[in-house]
Amino acid sequence: MFIHRKLVLLILVLTLDGQVHAGEIVGGHKAKPHSRPYMVILKLHMQNGKTECCGGFLLNQDFVMTAAHCQASSYTVLLGVHNAHNSNEIQKICVEQTFPHDDYSATDFKNDIMLLKLSSKAKLSKNVRPVALAGPDDASLPKSCIVSGWGATDRNIDLLSNVLMEANVTLVDSVLCPNQNLYCSEGETGPGKGDSGGPLICEDEKAYGVVSAGFIPSSGGKLMCCYTKIPDYRSWIDSIMKHHGKL
Repeated sequence: MFIHRKLVLLILVLTLDGQVHAGEIVGGHKAKPHSRPYMVILKLHMQNGKTECCGGFLLNQDFVMTAAHCQASSYTVLLGVHNAHNSNEIQKICVEQTFPHDDYSATDFKNDIMLLKLSSKAKLSKNVRPVALAGPDDASLPKSCIVSGWGATDRNIDLLSNVLMEANVTLVDSVLCPNQNLYCSEGETGPGKGDSGGPLICEDEKAYGVVSAGFIPSSGGKLMCCYTKIPDYRSWIDSIMKHHGKL
């Protein structure tokens, strides 16, 4: 099984021998400016001096959530962004501490979820607002959901979008996903390069998942996009924020 590096819609290894297909947000559209004020751009400062990007989303003034595979030496969080080329009113905050899930596996991307503690509190405004998280009582499969990010919009061009894009996805009841603490959507429409770590937002405007990975089953068929299932991790999330949050 050929594994793509992070930010190219990673394959989740589920003891399958299928071929990886790296998908981008296809069939998406531009989001209304600042309609998703919880969205953040996460700048990953790597050991080799390069900077890469992941998505993320604001939980409160102190914490951002992203995918555990978005590993870096240090991070800068950009809040209040719509057009990445317009720096007006964008907040830039460094990350003080990282909390990847203790059981995250870089081999098969299980438990692909991470909390980032900001070095200073985010200043809330109409363009910077936290999002509510789905809880254990929200564990039933939602149907209509949206993914958003500044990732690539063309599968043949490695160029991230300047403006926030979004796309509707429909979750499917696949036997592979609930057993792995995942939600899955099927088909070409979905997240891709640069969108890792972004939220899966469903009907009640809560974040249900974290953009993680994708695979094509060994039996063939459509691309399956995977999202770490937030309701399964609420006790862990709440514990981290309680014990490491700022007064």
